[in-house]
Amino acid sequence: MNATELRNAWAIGLRPTAANADLRWAELAGADLCDADLYGADLRWADLSGANLSGANLRYANLGCADLTGADLIGANLRGANLFGADLTDADLTGANRRWSDLSDVIYYEEATK
Repeated sequence: MNATELRNAWAIGLRPTAANADLRWAELAGADLCDADLYGADLRWADLSGANLSGANLRYANLGCADLTGADLIGANLRGANLFGADLTDADLTGANRRWSDLSDVIYYEEATK
């Protein structure tokens, strides 16, 4: 599944799995990915700015250097996810499971640590 297929599926109300998908450099800014199954997905360098990822399963996903500015990650499962170098400026991580996540060199301001 590529970024266009993923975005189109959500736009018509489908909730397909994108587990283990290769979504490197995907343009998903502002996408509604609420409750998405992105387990193990490769989202390195993806633009997820302003995306709704609330309740999403991002367990073991690779979000290295991804742009997550202003993203809604409320209640997301980030267990074991790689967020090395990701930009979490103004992202909302309220209630997100960050256990065993790699948050090395993450860019954020205080708002991202809710």
